[in-house]
Amino acid sequence: MTRTNANDRLRRMELLAVQLKQDTHCTVKDLAREHGVSTRTIARDLSLMRDQGMQIDADRGRGGGVRLDRNWGVGRMNLSYAEAVDLLISIAVAEQMNSPMFLASLGSVRRQLVASFSPEKRKKVDRLQARIMIGVTASTYVQASANTAPKRVVQALHQAFVAQESLEIRYQREDGEISDRHIEPHYLLLKYPIWYVVAFDHLRKSPRTFRYDRILAAKATGTHFQLLPKEQFGPSLVDDDFLI
Repeated sequence: MTRTNANDRLRRMELLAVQLKQDTHCTVKDLAREHGVSTRTIARDLSLMRDQGMQIDADRGRGGGVRLDRNWGVGRMNLSYAEAVDLLISIAVAEQMNSPMFLASLGSVRRQLVASFSPEKRKKVDRLQARIMIGVTASTYVQASANTAPKRVVQALHQAFVAQESLEIRYQREDGEISDRHIEPHYLLLKYPIWYVVAFDHLRKSPRTFRYDRILAAKATGTHFQLLPKEQFGPSLVDDDFLI
């Protein structure tokens, strides 16, 4: 088995463990179709998972399903690096929001996540966190105009931000005017509940701030950029907002 196939199988088994622990009815046929593999491959995955000590039960008869004992693995998590980074940054944002609810254990979760990273990965996470800022809560007027950005746009922004890659976007201003821009997403700014992309705009040849929910389309260019100091994006960004 090649390394790629082995990695694919390990990742698929992680996803299977999550699926089988849910309340939904899962059959081998359904799982095979969802993961794009044969029923024989899923059966082999389930056998390997049982060999690892997972308690997987199967209902006999036509239409029988498979499930993982819901008490198995309590307290265990097996996240990919990208998932762990997203969770760590989300925790940091939640802590800076200073909400009194559900924060008691976040510090412990954060420390465990950080401890799971290598020193080099910790530095990468620190650099990412330093590029995310929390500002004042958005006004009621701004909140009333908030929309949900398309998932594909959010994914493209996320990937470009992490990879320091420029984007081609289609942006709609408050007055409805639409324009195509080529931007470098240097920083992200949250003025709850609105996210902003603090970027260098090649069309205007200067820094600009874009509301993420007004970005209609986004496509990575494959071109990487050097991060500019936060001070170059205006004194208000430096004075009124703070890093997570």
